[in-house]
Amino acid sequence: MIHYIYLMPTYKEDHTIPIIGIHGFRKGQIAGREEIIFNELHGKRLIEKPHKHDFFIIILFDQAQGTHNIDSIDYQIGNHQIHVLFPGQMHKWDIETGTTGYQLMIERSFFEQFAPYFRFSFTNYQNHPVIQLTDEAFQLLLYEFNAIKHELKNDRSLVHLISARAAVIAAIVSREAEGTFTEFKVYQSNPRLAKFNTLIDEFFKEQKLVTFYAEQLHISPNYLNILCKKNLKVSATQLIQQRVCIEAKRMLQSTSLSIKEIAFELGFVDHAYFSNFFKTQTGITPSAFRETDKFHK
Repeated sequence: MIHYIYLMPTYKEDHTIPIIGIHGFRKGQIAGREEIIFNELHGKRLIEKPHKHDFFIIILFDQAQGTHNIDSIDYQIGNHQIHVLFPGQMHKWDIETGTTGYQLMIERSFFEQFAPYFRFSFTNYQNHPVIQLTDEAFQLLLYEFNAIKHELKNDRSLVHLISARAAVIAAIVSREAEGTFTEFKVYQSNPRLAKFNTLIDEFFKEQKLVTFYAEQLHISPNYLNILCKKNLKVSATQLIQQRVCIEAKRMLQSTSLSIKEIAFELGFVDHAYFSNFFKTQTGITPSAFRETDKFHK
């Protein structure tokens, strides 16, 4: 039996893709309280149309097969994986028969309590939302997921205990990510590059020149560029441009804003300049990208 998910969006304001609030999942929850919901995934499930959430989701797959599309990229679902979804990321999936998984759905304000235990920039996790786990890490995470479920079922559940267990989950996920993805290792071993990545997340709409970030890091633009090329094999400018391009794609996919409005939101004074920038980065114009994305949906 296929479980189709049809939920009313919390709001739809300049968005062509629905944004679904956590309340839509409370009816079928295994366990939960206001801040967090625990649910289980069993068998075949299908979400045909992409949507977003205004809350954080972390999914632990045990035995699993299928495809999870996150921000228009297909990820193969497999055994012993963790999938991380931040508010605003688009997703849909086709989960095959025999799959078993566990979900934690977490309100933004509660997520912020243990967010620092995700040791890297959120952009890193958004770019790598699927993490293959070692058997040891899977067992550790499964224990913490079950511990949270049992605590939530307790009539006198302790929110601080749940937060502490969620922090353990975040720490284990970060360790596994560091062992899997080269850039995570680089950021962990080089605090300046980690700070640069964080600054890009914060200022990429307003600041696109390397000089600004170098000043914030108290180093020269040339040295920042050397660090990036040596450790990440791309220039400092390319890192900034990649972040702008990621956001541009998300806005083109998930909003009904015009190309001109998106250009303005991203800090471009001229929409023609934005279009040229986008085409240089992707090989396709913003309008063509938007039309292609609609076709695939």
